[in-house]
Amino acid sequence: MPALDSLASRVRSVGRGFAVAAGLGAAAGTAGLAYGLWEKNQFVLREETLAILPEGSAPLRLLHLSDIHFVPGQKKKADWLRSLALLEPDLVVNTGDNLSHPHAVIPLLDALKPLFEFPGVFVPGSNDYFAPRFKNPAAYFRGPSRVSDNPVPLDWPRLRSGFGMSGWIDLTNRHQSLPINGIRFDFSGVDDPHLNRERYSGWPRGTAGQDSRPHVRVAVIHAPYQRVLDHFTNDAADLILAGHTHGGQICIPGYGALVSNCDLPTWRAKGLHDWENDGRTTPVNVSGGIGTSRFAPVRIACKPEAVMLTLTARA
Repeated sequence: MPALDSLASRVRSVGRGFAVAAGLGAAAGTAGLAYGLWEKNQFVLREETLAILPEGSAPLRLLHLSDIHFVPGQKKKADWLRSLALLEPDLVVNTGDNLSHPHAVIPLLDALKPLFEFPGVFVPGSNDYFAPRFKNPAAYFRGPSRVSDNPVPLDWPRLRSGFGMSGWIDLTNRHQSLPINGIRFDFSGVDDPHLNRERYSGWPRGTAGQDSRPHVRVAVIHAPYQRVLDHFTNDAADLILAGHTHGGQICIPGYGALVSNCDLPTWRAKGLHDWENDGRTTPVNVSGGIGTSRFAPVRIACKPEAVMLTLTARA
């Protein structure tokens, strides 16, 4: 029967079309995964310049590290971290999420050892306290991630001790001053806002008549939630440093991040921006981060980065 033969032919044609489309989709998915696995090791240094130092000051180089998410065996990442010491920064700021594995503390400290030759400050992120677990990537579109029930603890005390014994200053819900190149830097840090652990301690106080050096106020946080940015902007910070977002981690070329994993607008998920609140403005540098969760080890259109901020004198 010609009509039935024609119908059968059309059905076979549609079936072949679906098969081709499915095959192309699978191939594209495989290619995207392969590219993402490659890009996660394409480490870059983003360089920025910011005029916030007192008039007449010499430039100062601040190296901002964040979201290393170290896993034992990551040789390329470890070698790149060691190489950053060749930049000879005046200050290193680490904004948390250093770990992604229960046995990562010792190899991470070894990778960072050359950078301990320079002054540094740090705060923790949620993945310094708890190991990541597999999550449906679509869950990030429903809002910021949450710590799972019965989380696996990481050895944050050991990592914090290693940082401290190497000379870096712990700013977890505390403040401290540090003289660098003749300028007094006043730091104020908080525990991870992603875990609602932030407690504000204010700024270090000077001693009248005993410290006439110019002051620069730097706030150090992990997750750049708007409530925290508002607080430090209102509290007259000269600079806020944060991480957490991974720059979106999987981005669309020409558009950017799809999620920030907090309430920060996605277009601010990476880079140096001005944050405004109640008539005040503070520059905020959000690092795109160096690593990924070990359960989602890909980056697309968002290369892992450290940031070198060259601080210069105000005009």
